[in-house]
Amino acid sequence: MKKLLSFIATITLSFSVFASELTVVSYNLRYENDWDASAGNGWKQRCKYATDQLLFISPDLFGTQELKVGQVKDILELMPQYSYIGVAREDGKEDGEYSAIFYNRERIKLINSGNFWISETPDRPSKGWDGACTRICTWGHFATTEGKQFFYFNMHMDHIGIVARREGSLLIINKIKEIAGDDATVILSGDFNVDQSNEIYDIFSTSGLLADTYESAKYRFAPNGTFNSFDPAHHTQSRIDHIFVSPTIKVDRYGILSDMYWETDASEEHHQGNDAPLEIRLSKRQLRTISDHYPVVVYLEL
Repeated sequence: MKKLLSFIATITLSFSVFASELTVVSYNLRYENDWDASAGNGWKQRCKYATDQLLFISPDLFGTQELKVGQVKDILELMPQYSYIGVAREDGKEDGEYSAIFYNRERIKLINSGNFWISETPDRPSKGWDGACTRICTWGHFATTEGKQFFYFNMHMDHIGIVARREGSLLIINKIKEIAGDDATVILSGDFNVDQSNEIYDIFSTSGLLADTYESAKYRFAPNGTFNSFDPAHHTQSRIDHIFVSPTIKVDRYGILSDMYWETDASEEHHQGNDAPLEIRLSKRQLRTISDHYPVVVYLEL
């Protein structure tokens, strides 16, 4: 019996050495601007809720889209255990939006990193094809505390240019092969600006290099699509934010988290709830979404 228990313990230990679990999030957090603020959806109103939500999820890595340099600094201040990689898209420094990757230094080690632009000239800041905006992809070569290495690519595709999205998708596939190699473990996240019915989505899902975590997940929680336009009442089946992974990665759980928050109103009126204890005082407040996109969360096994 002792030999049997020893054998089981050895097998269990061996598995734990070779298996690494990762929690990964893709989150378009909406860039900071004055008109959002005047409508009640400004970054100053949303920032604490966004970071509290992320701290609760406790991702090993999360890829963001649209953040500007001040927002990146806000996240680092409120989430000090995380570092980031990435540059702003307009000048390769701090001008414009980032496609940043944040990683938890306690669980993830950075080996190497870089950026390329989604354009005909990917080595320098540039707008591609018929795109309306300059677009960038950030990548990192990482290792888990167990020693498992992987590559993470995070990007934001153009919202207007159809050719830019098509050619950009082909570029990203080729860049993954060039940077990571054909046999590497790869994660790709981002705001693709196309949903699961679009031909651009098919470029990734049929590449043989990547699989959609939504389709691969053992368990799935997705009560809504990923875009809400800052309106809690909006519902859609379209998923325009995606996380793709190498087919060898096991996807345990996938979620689109439609968490929200309520505005504080000092003049609110309270009332008693139906069939509720006397201590409970209910009030009606304005409901807000944390961003105009919902985050995509996946639990992976490498």
